[in-house]
Amino acid sequence: MKLKTIYLFVVIISALLVSSLRADDWVEQYDELLGKYVTSTGVKYRAWHGNSADREALSRVVSSIGNEKLSGKSESEKLAFYLNAYNAWILQRILDTYPTAGPGGGGLIGRGRFFKANNLKVAGNKTSFTALENDVIRTEFNEPRIHFALNCASESCPPLAGSAFRGATLDSVLTTLASNFINRNPKGVAFSGGEARISKIFDWYDSDFQAEGGVLSYINKHRNLKIPNGAKVSFQTYNWSLNEAK
Repeated sequence: MKLKTIYLFVVIISALLVSSLRADDWVEQYDELLGKYVTSTGVKYRAWHGNSADREALSRVVSSIGNEKLSGKSESEKLAFYLNAYNAWILQRILDTYPTAGPGGGGLIGRGRFFKANNLKVAGNKTSFTALENDVIRTEFNEPRIHFALNCASESCPPLAGSAFRGATLDSVLTTLASNFINRNPKGVAFSGGEARISKIFDWYDSDFQAEGGVLSYINKHRNLKIPNGAKVSFQTYNWSLNEAK
């Protein structure tokens, strides 16, 4: 009887240790999934959806995100966590409903439900995509570069990063993402004939760029070919179609 009790105790402790290790290692698992399914043209949702093991792996990632403890983490580590949380949950919700035309099915009403539904668990709290972005990420960190790191699974979004965010490298990664969207992506900034056609993101979140002199000032801070004063500025129509790899 004693041997059976000891054996059972060892099995339980071993299971707990494995569970704890997996929870600590979710960033690495998430990183591997991104490396496998994120491309320069979008996300390979079809392949991901068809791989039950990798769908289960993502489910474990978001489960770990839901139970994550943030005490003792630096500000950059917390921000990296929240950016990963937002993007990982977006992927989870898209795969839950795949095939789909886009977030919430691509329509206005469905999209509103998709982003406002209070059905995410992040660091022990129930939340929605809208609340996570506006009430936590934007409010607590006052960092405009987050707009080039968050991905809403749509064509006009800044591309989903192909690796997980980490606190130690977050500053340089955010700068690179901002530079790429502003310099190399016509969905971010397209300038020709004296007119700058810029992402609707700069309109929706205009207030986030005011500390650096406003939208054009911010863009020129990161842009190699500056947009001249007096240039005509217009906002592009936002394409909410699914950012599926071509």
